[in-house]
Amino acid sequence: MSVEWRLRWSLPSPSLSALLLGVGVTWGCYYLHYICKRPRLVAAGHFRQFLESYCPVVKSDYRPTFWCVGGRLQTIVRVLLLSRPPPTYRNEVISTADGGQISLDWTDNEGSAQFPESSSRPIVLLLPGLTGNSHQSYILHLVQRARTDGYRCVVFNNRGFGGEELLTHRTFCASNTEDLSRVVEHVRSRNPGAPLLAVGVSLGGMVLLNYLASTGSRSQLQAALVFSTPWDVFVSTSSLERPLNYFLFNRNLASGLRNTMLKYRDIIGKVLDVEHILQSRSIREFDERYTSVVFGYQSCDDYYHHASPCKKLGEVRTPVLCVNAEDDPFSPLQAIPVKEALANPNVALLITAHGGHIGFLEGPFPNHQRYMDRIFSQFVGAVLGHSEELRVATAD
Repeated sequence: MSVEWRLRWSLPSPSLSALLLGVGVTWGCYYLHYICKRPRLVAAGHFRQFLESYCPVVKSDYRPTFWCVGGRLQTIVRVLLLSRPPPTYRNEVISTADGGQISLDWTDNEGSAQFPESSSRPIVLLLPGLTGNSHQSYILHLVQRARTDGYRCVVFNNRGFGGEELLTHRTFCASNTEDLSRVVEHVRSRNPGAPLLAVGVSLGGMVLLNYLASTGSRSQLQAALVFSTPWDVFVSTSSLERPLNYFLFNRNLASGLRNTMLKYRDIIGKVLDVEHILQSRSIREFDERYTSVVFGYQSCDDYYHHASPCKKLGEVRTPVLCVNAEDDPFSPLQAIPVKEALANPNVALLITAHGGHIGFLEGPFPNHQRYMDRIFSQFVGAVLGHSEELRVATAD
């Protein structure tokens, strides 16, 4: 084949080039004008002013990865592409009143230039999502960000998910905050002079919000931040049971829960019918056969009612920023409690148009969790640097 023919075959025709250029320009214009949007900030006046003054991210456009805009796609691509910074944890196992144990993974950050005094170095408590632990990519990135900003971190692994042995038939529950209370009290007793904040992701956010509601003004946290929280479990379950969402997400999460039952079937089997639980093919079926039974609820619906943070938001007395995406398949837009947030001066919602579930991907190759990291860094920095202003801004 001559050089001329090879060039003809390798180069697109002028008409095809023009078509590709036109499609690219059209998509670029649509992306810039309709996809890249400033997130919606829902907060009472003084808390809103505080966030707008010290957290520039709430006033900036969120620009999702241009080839990965949809909520489902963001959710999936985050799992596939997000890098995993190497962990440097110090493990600690603490006991619980019912004979169980909880695994905590610490990064002490003794080389912190910003907070060289160990006794007063701020502590960030991290709560992973369903079936998650301290080695999830989103947790590792938050730990890395905290370390860069000079803080000490501790990851609260739910029972059975942190590498420790499960000593009782009980694992975890979105509505039960006894284990979180135990962890908070332990961390505070070990570091009484250090500010303590908490960050919850997905189910971890549900547990954290339920803890804040149950403790009210007795909360031992200075502030809290939650990402991709399912606000109404009934709405979330309905969304996850739609055919495509079930295929992409629900069945995989149910499989992870079943694997936990298999791993600890000897201890769980002393109290429950493990074979019946292993037949669960969805999160709801698992909650019907295991979670609601173990934690003493009359039914799965009873459990879901008590687990939904949207029903308790008025009881929160700790400043908390809640970040959700409108296209989150785990927590649809209609479940986000906008009216309830506006009625509570301690609560702020930051709602992006896109981002999926724990996605919030940016850049052409989204292997870093830049958007969540920015929110985390700016909010925690604002809380620690302007604590008195925040107290005044969120006072009832």
